[in-house]
Amino acid sequence: MKGNIKYSLMAIAAIAVIIVLVWLFHSIKQTEVNVEVDDRINITPEQIESIKAIGEWEFLSIADEEIIDTVRKGFFSDDHLVRIYYGTIRLGINVHQVKPGWIQTSGDSIAVRLPKIELLSHDFIDEARTKSFHESGRWKAEDRERLYKKAYQKMLRRCMTPENIQSAQQNGETQFRNMMKSMGYSHVSIQWE
Repeated sequence: MKGNIKYSLMAIAAIAVIIVLVWLFHSIKQTEVNVEVDDRINITPEQIESIKAIGEWEFLSIADEEIIDTVRKGFFSDDHLVRIYYGTIRLGINVHQVKPGWIQTSGDSIAVRLPKIELLSHDFIDEARTKSFHESGRWKAEDRERLYKKAYQKMLRRCMTPENIQSAQQNGETQFRNMMKSMGYSHVSIQWE
């Protein structure tokens, strides 16, 4: 009788194991794995703020030199003052001036509206490099200041041309397009104020 009980328990255990294995196989067979891909790209407020934190963004730098002269007529002789001024005009944008909603996203597309190209620094003449090329007679500080202002205006006229502004815009578009593409946007639209 002890042998029959032993075989009965073993048979019950084997049947239980078979039932559990059939149940597991059936459960695994009915289980599905779904993978969904969210291909939307969202620019976060932190990313927008980090772009704005750049502040002034230079797109074009133009080195210029101007020779400016003046003559003061005298009774016996004329006085001459000729100076050479060196400067670097920097064109770009101030990202702090963007308007609300300047970045709009939709899926893998992004539209960016940038402020107009401007002169980034009004102190572009390097006074340490300014040289007197020729000087005869006595000149006051006011005379040198007049020459400085003349050189300043001449540099602005020479460098703040529509061609240079357009070149700065093209450089800006390229830099912004590359930055947005590196963030995962396939379609980038850039407009200027």
